[in-house]
Amino acid sequence: MSTDKEDLAIDEDLADTDDSETEPRVEPAKTNLSKRRTIDNMLEERRLQKRLADFDYDL
Repeated sequence: MSTDKEDLAIDEDLADTDDSETEPRVEPAKTNLSKRRTIDNMLEERRLQKRLADFDYDL
């Protein structure tokens, strides 16, 4: 009888770990949008800095 109880305990432990692994962590859309805007702003700033560096001031 003690082996039956041990098997149940093992099954419960496996069920707990499987639930946490199968559920993906979902970020809110607002967070994703703000991250995307931040990245877009950084890329635009790099583009502008490159254009300034390449600009010919001796026109």
